[in-house]
Amino acid sequence: MAWLLLILGGCFEVGFTTCLRYVDGFRNLPWTVGFLVSVTLSMGLLELASRSIPMGTAYAVWGGIGAFGTVIVGMIWFGEPVNVARLALIGGLVGCIAGLKLVH
Repeated sequence: MAWLLLILGGCFEVGFTTCLRYVDGFRNLPWTVGFLVSVTLSMGLLELASRSIPMGTAYAVWGGIGAFGTVIVGMIWFGEPVNVARLALIGGLVGCIAGLKLVH
């Protein structure tokens, strides 16, 4: 169950980084609320998961999920570059996240 909470928390991290693009100095209220809700859920789920997963592992996996998801959102929705090097590096990130789960 802790791993599921951690994965969900990582997904909310993608949510808050995506919202952050639109908050406009926290003047855009709907996106600011989305940011605040997402960051609260993300951190809360990380805290719950870290009760049974070592904190270093939990944080690395949570951050990795957020980084992976944010890069993918950037490429799909914001037209950020898609090239072999970026995809290979993302693949390496996913491999490292999976490795941390395997050695837990």
